[in-house]
Amino acid sequence: MSKKPNIVLILNDDMGYSDIGCYGGEVQTPNLDRLAAAGLRFSQFYNTARCSPSRASLLTGLHPHQTGIGILTYDFGPEGYAGNLNHRCVTIPEALKASGYRAYMSGKWHVAGNLTEPTDAWPMQRGFDAFFGTIIGAGSFYDPNTLTRGNDNVEQEASADESWFYTDAISDDAAAAIRRHAKEHADAPFFQYVAYTAPHWPLHAHEEDIAKYKGRFDAGWDALREQRLQKLVDSGLLRDIWRLTDRDPTQPAWTLAEHKAWLLRCMEVYAAQIDRMDQGIGRILQALEETGQLDNTLVIFLADNGACAEDIPEHVTVDELVNKLRIAKATTRSGEPVHFGNNPELMPGPENTYQSYGTAWANLSNAPFRLYKHWIHEGGISTPLIMHWPQGIAQRGEVRHTPGYLPDIMATILDVTATPYPVKYQGRDIEPLEGHSLRQAFVQDVPERPTMFWEHEGNAAVRIGNWKLVRKYPQEWELYDMEADRTELNDLAAQHPERVADMKAQYDAWAERCGVIPREKILQLMKDQKTPPAFWEEEIVEDARKG
Repeated sequence: MSKKPNIVLILNDDMGYSDIGCYGGEVQTPNLDRLAAAGLRFSQFYNTARCSPSRASLLTGLHPHQTGIGILTYDFGPEGYAGNLNHRCVTIPEALKASGYRAYMSGKWHVAGNLTEPTDAWPMQRGFDAFFGTIIGAGSFYDPNTLTRGNDNVEQEASADESWFYTDAISDDAAAAIRRHAKEHADAPFFQYVAYTAPHWPLHAHEEDIAKYKGRFDAGWDALREQRLQKLVDSGLLRDIWRLTDRDPTQPAWTLAEHKAWLLRCMEVYAAQIDRMDQGIGRILQALEETGQLDNTLVIFLADNGACAEDIPEHVTVDELVNKLRIAKATTRSGEPVHFGNNPELMPGPENTYQSYGTAWANLSNAPFRLYKHWIHEGGISTPLIMHWPQGIAQRGEVRHTPGYLPDIMATILDVTATPYPVKYQGRDIEPLEGHSLRQAFVQDVPERPTMFWEHEGNAAVRIGNWKLVRKYPQEWELYDMEADRTELNDLAAQHPERVADMKAQYDAWAERCGVIPREKILQLMKDQKTPPAFWEEEIVEDARKG
């Protein structure tokens, strides 16, 4: 190859393992399906179960605690939990500067605590040559807070345009950046980070997209979970010996569910959000084709965590959403009040609604796995991973079962671009890279990989080979054989106490090395600082207190 490859890294927000078409789902994703058919799908790739930590890990090749993003972008005080990307890490675009890359970002940042004033944790200060998106982690798709171009707030771009929609704006900005680069910097390779907020709540979508899914989910979550598992097995992504997890015990059978019209509408809007994202990915691919860059561009697609089971409760206050968390606005652009909460009398989709699709549909999105965003069981951390690179990946449409996780993305990018990982950056010592390149897996599966570790809010895991030790805080550790039982139905901890002890010791050593703070201490800090949990944290905090 005469030129280093371009990199387009696409991350979406709060999507389950089996939602998109090429991973067994009902959502129409022809552009992602196209990338999968001409590239590779990975069956065992993992994120870190939550928005900010996943972004921090993805961008730096480190564990989130090492980067300053131990939980979210809230400052809990101790090192590793300051809520800002620190200077002991280097981002992908910062590292790629050594290889002559230009870097552009479109979409959600969510690794900086200051939402209003540019800091050294904002994109333009962490290696990007251009940025358009939001600094905050969630908000209206019609009129989001913290919309920024470069270092300047440009919320008026959305507020003044009735047709403006965030998913489209992200896609169009990314496509424009690709065309602009080809015109102005044709001799240099580029790194493009596209960070969608779809399909994170609130459920906002266009009526024409929602209409595509009318009737598609009428069979209900029980039947559709079974269908998805069969599709995953038939496609070679999952093994036929793995059984479907039970329906979430807090949720009724579909036949007994109330408010079916509203429930179906919720899932239809969620699907429409993903559909709109895929349409935008099509425009990004078109820009690559029109500029003659698709063949030598490594396109990577994945999600930041498993599907989200968070309900937006009726009791959530406007003050919490609008003033404290700044993830919503009280009125629409035309001045109508926004109605917050999952009210079955109000159908989601329009700008004046603010709802989520709930636990039962998240259970479908994560099929066939257990649990959700926040937790480290397979439903919380399993993500689709698609890699497409015509000049660098000869195989077409194959599945890779090589395990991997977020730190491996940076390692892979540095490997394919022949870029060294720095020991120092701008005179500062940098934490050693934690990831391992997946480039060998471009050719065939790699049978072994180094140990993988996770922790979020006390939920934790370590995976060594096929063995996974996992804990749902504050419960006891569980042990699973991922080769025989990836859906985590048969806990073998009692049969293998020595293995449990050894894996727990390795986890403890990793947690100490990486600055993990025990959940008990975090809860005490919240108590000392009189920090009430946000609505999505309430159940988790209550579980911890009961424990």
